[in-house]
Amino acid sequence: MDAVVTKGFFSIVRRTKHENEFSSKKGLFCSSMVSRKSSRINRISCKVSGGGIEENPTKTSSSRNKMEEYNVAMKRMMRNPYEYHHDLGMNYTHITHNLIVGSQPQKRKDIDHLKQEEKVAYILNLQQDKDIEYWGIDLVSIVDRCKEVGIRHMRRPARDFDPDSLRKGLPKSVSSLEWAISEGKGRVYVHCTAGLGRAPAVAIAYMFWFCNMNLKTAYESLTSKRPCGPNKRAIRGATYDLAKNDPWKEPFESLPEHAFEDIAGWERKLIQERVRALRGT
Repeated sequence: MDAVVTKGFFSIVRRTKHENEFSSKKGLFCSSMVSRKSSRINRISCKVSGGGIEENPTKTSSSRNKMEEYNVAMKRMMRNPYEYHHDLGMNYTHITHNLIVGSQPQKRKDIDHLKQEEKVAYILNLQQDKDIEYWGIDLVSIVDRCKEVGIRHMRRPARDFDPDSLRKGLPKSVSSLEWAISEGKGRVYVHCTAGLGRAPAVAIAYMFWFCNMNLKTAYESLTSKRPCGPNKRAIRGATYDLAKNDPWKEPFESLPEHAFEDIAGWERKLIQERVRALRGT
């Protein structure tokens, strides 16, 4: 289910060779992109943190520099064309009825919005401390607000732009996500910094391992709703690690390019058992 764009929200999409249309009125900005696969417009809801874009010239310049540095690194290391616009506030996409993938909450008001408007009961944060410090986010204040409004805040840090760190952390991250969804007390909001790499990878791995999808189906299901470029090889590697039942099995690195894009029934059952066993670790 795609999120509905309402007043005070943004519709944000990946840039293409087509000119983006951009309008502003009462804090509402819109841009659109024609998908490569269809003419359907992909939309992402985005809430402005703190009531609007920072107008202080010094702060605006500093924020812009940080965004430029981050996006250059993301394009170089992840090899994708996507960008993160911190100044537009928190942005997110409904992937399923109970799963939302997005960028980092920036203010206590973002937590209030997730609770009141999106019925979020759990937040899974994949950022490292240095990611949060880089953007000047007051995490203590955000976690405190989560407690006040009844949101369970969980952390499973993974290094940004690092496929090996993502591969290693996926089982525990998916374990937390699977547990939260199985509790059925509300929606789960999974985020990293931009919501374009680590967070969608965790959601895709969950869909692959627990929703009877192969990797291609899970990947396309998510990226058709939220244009992004999570590392598919890291997901395949984590799948191999969990399904491995023989210490002498051929190393993942020597397997064909598309190995573990699908799994047998017994492999999926083994993966689910091993992921659930990680709860609380």
